[in-house]
Amino acid sequence: MRVLLITSPVATHLMPMVPLAWALRAAGHDVLVVGQPDVLGVARQAGLEAVAVGDRFRIDELTMRRLRPGERPLESLGRPTAELFGTFPPTWRQHSEAVLPRYLDLARRYRPQLVLADVMEVNSLAVGALLGVPVAQHRFGVDPVSAPVREGARRALAGLCAGLGLDRLPDPDLLIDPCPPQLQLPDLEPALPIRFVPFNGSGEVPDWVVDRRAGQRARFRVAVSLGVRTLALNGVPFVRRLLGSFEALPEVEVLATVDAGYRAELGPLPAGVRLIDPVPLHLLADSCDVVVHHGGAGSVLTASARGVPQLALPQFADQFAHGDRLAAVGAGLTLDDVRGQDDPERVVEAVDELLTDPDYTERAGRLRDWIAQSPAPAEVVTELVRRL
Repeated sequence: MRVLLITSPVATHLMPMVPLAWALRAAGHDVLVVGQPDVLGVARQAGLEAVAVGDRFRIDELTMRRLRPGERPLESLGRPTAELFGTFPPTWRQHSEAVLPRYLDLARRYRPQLVLADVMEVNSLAVGALLGVPVAQHRFGVDPVSAPVREGARRALAGLCAGLGLDRLPDPDLLIDPCPPQLQLPDLEPALPIRFVPFNGSGEVPDWVVDRRAGQRARFRVAVSLGVRTLALNGVPFVRRLLGSFEALPEVEVLATVDAGYRAELGPLPAGVRLIDPVPLHLLADSCDVVVHHGGAGSVLTASARGVPQLALPQFADQFAHGDRLAAVGAGLTLDDVRGQDDPERVVEAVDELLTDPDYTERAGRLRDWIAQSPAPAEVVTELVRRL
């Protein structure tokens, strides 16, 4: 079977689909990734064949244009509403106008038997319909976005679809969901479950991770991993305050993933805070007692798969829904407003509660077990072949 994997132009949107792509390859199927140059680095890290189409999308630059000077997304944009998710932005419409004809041309030459895509890549739906090929869309995690985004795209792309001979942008033939139902939002469209297998990029396992796994460290360890955009989007003052708050927890070892380019701006930090180069979270999480993150799908599900309690500090988009659901299942806490996130006392109280209340560890372990009980990617490949 030939599978065309079309990914939206955000690297973290490709990452959740990598384990399924591996399973397809291991079962003898051909997989070709197509997307804008923004995602080619992740495809290479994953060892997948890929074709770049068009220019870079540059999601960070586009987001910065929406922010007031010096403000991070939470300050300028606030918590998104359901109606906002259904508004298909002009930049994404322009993305479709630029790449959809080229995706369609490539697909006609590749002749796929299945189109696989993330839920933001609505162009996949048009490609599948025009080729008469089934489309499976893969969720990121907790999913407040896919249905409203599809409806918004249906309105925004009506003219483009009509010009290609489509009456409307269709629905996917199948949804695939790596989020266990106990964590997922209720009342979503039915989906084929798949076990979340962490892939946050590739990297070398540091010695200090191995030491902690071997029981050679006695102190609490907290990982602070805020994704690739938090610092880039006017986040330095926020991260400085956050890391400074750990001065009140001298018994805690804090490992904060911070790119070297931002370290001078952060200035002096408490003695217990150690800045480390960005490392895939799945290499780090199970050596930690708590993970503090921005509520991204990959961070939430990676820490969940390792059974680690979490503190979510969401900044924009679906990150708020991830924090909400973590708190709802009791596997973590969330601070989802500017006042809470910028208050060192509230941050310290939340981290201390996660470290000292064993109920969080117990419920995080339950969440890990829910993920482990989901069908492995290899089983999903068998089901895809049977269904499609």
